[in-house]
Amino acid sequence: MKRVYLVSNYFHFKQEKSSNRYRELAEMLSSLEDVEVTVITSKFYQRIYKHRTNFDELTKDIPFKAVFTDELGYDRSICLKRLVSSKSFSNSVMKYLKSAPIPDVIYQVVPTLDVASRVSRFANKNNIPLVVDVQDLWPEAFKMAIDIPLVSDIAFLPMKLQANGIYKRADRVCAVSETYVERVLSVNKKCNNGQAVFIGINLQNFDKYAAENKVEKSDRLRLAYCGSLSKSYNIKMVIDALSMMKNPPELICMGDGNDRQYLENYAKEKGVDAVFTGFIEYSKMCGMLCSCDITVNPILGKSVASIINKHGDYAASGLPVLNTQESAEYKKLVTDYNMGFNCKSDDAESLAEKIEILCSDAQLREEMGKNARRCAEEKFDRAHTYLKLVDTVRALL
Repeated sequence: MKRVYLVSNYFHFKQEKSSNRYRELAEMLSSLEDVEVTVITSKFYQRIYKHRTNFDELTKDIPFKAVFTDELGYDRSICLKRLVSSKSFSNSVMKYLKSAPIPDVIYQVVPTLDVASRVSRFANKNNIPLVVDVQDLWPEAFKMAIDIPLVSDIAFLPMKLQANGIYKRADRVCAVSETYVERVLSVNKKCNNGQAVFIGINLQNFDKYAAENKVEKSDRLRLAYCGSLSKSYNIKMVIDALSMMKNPPELICMGDGNDRQYLENYAKEKGVDAVFTGFIEYSKMCGMLCSCDITVNPILGKSVASIINKHGDYAASGLPVLNTQESAEYKKLVTDYNMGFNCKSDDAESLAEKIEILCSDAQLREEMGKNARRCAEEKFDRAHTYLKLVDTVRALL
């Protein structure tokens, strides 16, 4: 029996979130003959900033073993306490690894850096093949929030060096985008190439949820946004763009965040018809999204995000996308598939112009929507794309 340890403190069980990259990967690896998968994760669940207590419920009927290790916890996504909490998690993981049987492969999710740094050293020291899967770039993501010339570079240098060390120690490289793979390979001399596999979606589940939670189309066109209402996303610019139009579509914002009340008030102030649903379950979001006509991806221009969750959902909906994100990789995807328009970053006039084009041309919306769906089937469907991740592990076994 071959042992695979998958280490991630950002792990979601089915009862917590219907869609999760690493849970689905753990399930796929567990289906391999003579492979035993152990997921090493945290007792602290960062999505709601609370410690888990329902371990029996979470692990009922799962095909892999789950190990919950101690972590202090924190109450905000960006705070010093989170860094301390991360160190406590890495201590707990190392305590477990030193007492557990030596695995045949370690699959380490990055971030966080503290645990990945220590686990990667442990793997190299014990000649354990190591796969590093990068789902976000640290410290680049933090520098976007705290961007002070020179000061931020100096402050985050230790974190950058720590990240470089992790990347250098990887025997195989995976990431959620080609952009992130290139970042790892810029310092890793062991690997000639890596596997860029989008976070993606379970397309079969998406279609099932959309059918079960079908929402009737409106006579009025709808512009859909799914995700957090926070500083990384420029919903204010979307409202500004709609306020410039004579006959704008209705804005449907699915999600919640610190800026929700401000944005609701701002939409009223601008005379823009907007529905803020708050947080809704993924299954219901699928139905609501498919009842809309256009999607918008208004990520701030300075963001270091590349290919993210909502890209897959937008494509699966079969709707055209309006994109303001500066990620060259995603912009190329939009262009190559002709599934929408790339707009100038943080430019309401540019966005309004493209909304107007799509609103006035039903045939173009249909054509671009079909192209978006094809993109989902070819690039985002986990049933096919995650086989690359499985093959990466199998090759090391």
